Amino acid sequence: MGLYRILLVDDEEEVRKGIIRKMEWERLGFEMAGDAENGEEALEKVEQLQPDVVLTDIRMPYMDGLTLAKRIRQKYPSIRILIFSGYDDFEYAQQAIKLNVTEYILKPVNMEELSEILARVKENLDEEIEQRRNINLLRESYLGSLPILRELFLNDLVRGVADLSVAAPKLREYGIDILDARKWVASVIHVERSEPQASSLPWELIPISVRGLVEDYLRSYCRYAVFNSMDEITVIAAIDEDNTQTGLSNLFNDICKESRRVLDTVITVGVGHSCNTLQGISRSYQSAADALGYRAIVGKGKTIYINDVEPVSRGKLQFGDRDEEELTAAIKFGSKEKIESVIRALSACMEDAKVHARQYQVYMISIVNCLIKLMQQYDLDIDEMFDSKAQYAEFMEGICRREEFADRIVMISIRMNEAMNRERDNTTRKVIQEAKEYIREHYADPELSVEAMCRHLHMSPAYFSTVFKKETGQAYVNYLTEVRLKKAVELLNETDDKTYMIAEKVGYQEQNYFSYVFKKRYGISPTKYRGIQSESK
Repeated sequence: MGLYRILLVDDEEEVRKGIIRKMEWERLGFEMAGDAENGEEALEKVEQLQPDVVLTDIRMPYMDGLTLAKRIRQKYPSIRILIFSGYDDFEYAQQAIKLNVTEYILKPVNMEELSEILARVKENLDEEIEQRRNINLLRESYLGSLPILRELFLNDLVRGVADLSVAAPKLREYGIDILDARKWVASVIHVERSEPQASSLPWELIPISVRGLVEDYLRSYCRYAVFNSMDEITVIAAIDEDNTQTGLSNLFNDICKESRRVLDTVITVGVGHSCNTLQGISRSYQSAADALGYRAIVGKGKTIYINDVEPVSRGKLQFGDRDEEELTAAIKFGSKEKIESVIRALSACMEDAKVHARQYQVYMISIVNCLIKLMQQYDLDIDEMFDSKAQYAEFMEGICRREEFADRIVMISIRMNEAMNRERDNTTRKVIQEAKEYIREHYADPELSVEAMCRHLHMSPAYFSTVFKKETGQAYVNYLTEVRLKKAVELLNETDDKTYMIAEKVGYQEQNYFSYVFKKRYGISPTKYRGIQSESK
């Protein structure tokens, strides 16, 4: 383990120096990250230094140790807090216990006692980190979560939102044996609700029993994955050389009959179109759900094959809403690899379709239209996306050449992605500029906290703090303090206002704390600063 970081807080400089000097920090497993004179300064340093332990006095100006502990607990619950006090006061101890303070130490601080306490704190921190790193515990936690992860992944797969580039490794990792099939078929099983007295089983156990029955039948017929999806049970069946889609439908008919006979439960099964790649399993799933929708027409308690209720349309080639959503998401948020993967998959659909040339053209124009809408939505310069109007015209003329289509769309989509990323960076800079202007206009407001700023900007404090520091090189609190102090210097030089009036004008409710912050920044108090400036004139 490395050294743990300590922040020491006490309003008496001699006490701080004494503790820092006398303790053998490294031997105890710690390093002194920094010190602070009061709670206000300590809060700022906690954000900057990220200590593991805060060692604080209880009686300090501006903000006492208990208030500091409470504020730290709210934002940084994992930090260990040690409080020392010269007051053997039971009420203080009670409040410290409520705040989950690690230790309550009486002054004067005994170095031997403090060393023993820090040794216990280090041991506790070591155990916590060791527990987090313990591979066996992590493995047990992972294995415990595996069924949930498996169900989530399979649901993403049939809904068409799974990352297909990692589908094969994920299926192997989750022990789902459906890879390398001749084709795949998705089916959806709906358990029909019956009158309470119609079944001998409680309702909550019926879907579990049905799922078990389905697995018993499928186990001897094909490789499969069974999982819960919404209110139904979903099956992905791998069709190999030794089984058929017709045989699967017949098997589901047997399951429907057995469910009624053994479980007193009526189930209806929707069987979708087959697909030759796992990329098409979402369409197979959707067609299975569509087939299930016909149960009100053809009757419940049986298997409904989509081809039996809807005309077979081998010539159907359509750029649907789901395809548009996936392409849009890839261009807006994805990597270059993700963008290319999505576009290649869309292009592959044309290879499988046997349609008239005009239908290919409509499909490709629909994809291009999706890109044009995105360009308009994000106000992207078409000339920039295509280099020139001539290239744009050439592109539009050539989009219906299937052999070049994917390459052209990939190139333009990646350019759009890069332009959107640049625009996000520009937007961030504009937001930070707006924040700076807001500070200049409202620095006199003592309530101008990060939270207040974020309410104005409609941003989350965590994200704002990160981008503000990235853009300015300063934490928000430090930047605000700098603006206030510069204005205070200006008022000291140009007005005869009293110090307390200047403090109020630059956002400090307490004159003493204003003087403290001013002296810390400039090395002298506001009054002395004014005196020196007057003498030099």
